[in-house]
Amino acid sequence: MFQELVRFVERRNELVVVTGAGISTESGIPDYRGPQGAYSTGFKPVMHQKFVSCERTRKRYWGRSMVGWEKFARCRPNRAHLALSQLESMGKVSGIVTQNVDRLHHLAGSKRVLELHGTTHEVVCLNCTYRTTRKEFQEELERLNPASGVCGAAGGRPPHTTFEGTPGLQRPDGDIEVEVEERFQVPVCPKCDARNEVGMLKPDVTFFGDNVPPWRHEMATSLVKSSDGMLIVGSSLMVFSAFRLAKLALDSGKGVAVLNMGETRIDDHDNLLKYEGPIGETMQRLQRSMIF
Repeated sequence: MFQELVRFVERRNELVVVTGAGISTESGIPDYRGPQGAYSTGFKPVMHQKFVSCERTRKRYWGRSMVGWEKFARCRPNRAHLALSQLESMGKVSGIVTQNVDRLHHLAGSKRVLELHGTTHEVVCLNCTYRTTRKEFQEELERLNPASGVCGAAGGRPPHTTFEGTPGLQRPDGDIEVEVEERFQVPVCPKCDARNEVGMLKPDVTFFGDNVPPWRHEMATSLVKSSDGMLIVGSSLMVFSAFRLAKLALDSGKGVAVLNMGETRIDDHDNLLKYEGPIGETMQRLQRSMIF
């Protein structure tokens, strides 16, 4: 079966690759639906409407993110990210559409990456055009909130939680389960503040319940249409924004191959090559098989 995957890639020079959380688990970032994934430990992702309408939700999100950010930001590309970067350099991959917000494809050296759901590495204002890096935002969070502001922060009390979930666990979007105290302060948009307006800051990420921006969807669709096949790596395709890209490729008669541990939303499709195996190891072997 592995040789079928090798032949699939060998025959193509304009592959579009769709990646999901499963590609980053080897880097120390949990996936959502795996045996040790976030959902199996009680994780409930923040909903867009809840974030924009509830101050307590924003405090909870940013408090947990502040504690988890340093560990998340230290994660590095693994064998799968590096293999895809090499396949791009070899002229096999025309573009990567990633559902992940960790920016590990960029760190691996891939040039043509579309972040379908945005990235946690940037923070934007919902009221104006202000944008800053997550690193700079982290510095402001820490300035406003000494360790006593979040239970479990460095120098504070041991981590615990009154929210659903397991204390102290890293999450796919970079936060960690901790309890956020009421006095926790969330920075405001400095640009709006200077105009005596209220600017709400959020990570440049499409939260659950929100829609992928039309321009991203159009770019992803264009990549699929101009490709000569699709390789799906580490995604169950349960999120519709990724599923519809796979469906577009299948309906267009393009070859589609899946490398994933576990079921996907398109497993019952006839025109599909499915391979289950360790993603990092398999991608490394696959890339090395392309060296003539």
